[in-house]
Amino acid sequence: MDNEIIHLVDDEGNEVEFELISSFELDDTKYAVVAPLDSDSDDAYILRVEQDENGEDLFVGIEDEEEFNDVVEAYNELMDENSCECDDDCECDDDCECEHDE
Repeated sequence: MDNEIIHLVDDEGNEVEFELISSFELDDTKYAVVAPLDSDSDDAYILRVEQDENGEDLFVGIEDEEEFNDVVEAYNELMDENSCECDDDCECDDDCECEHDE
C-alpha cells in the first residue's frame, strides 16, 4: 500500500512534498511521522496534527522538548509492538508466512 503524500510549506515559503509514514495519538493529540520525498537522507519528522477553523489538518512542529521526547518514546514503543521478527525484506501483512506468525 502506498503512503499518503502531503504538501507542506517550509520556512522560505516553498511547497515540499512529504510521505506520511505513520500517524498515531498520544494523550488525545494526533501526531504524524513524515519524510521528504525529494531527499536522499533517511530523515523523518514528527509533527503535531491540529485542525484549522475549517476542520482541515495543520501539521505543526513540536517546540516543547518534553512533548517531543514523550512523542518519540511513544512512537518507538509503537514501532517495537509492530515490528517484524523476520528479515528486513519481509513486509508482514495478512498474507505473511513468517515463522513468528505460526
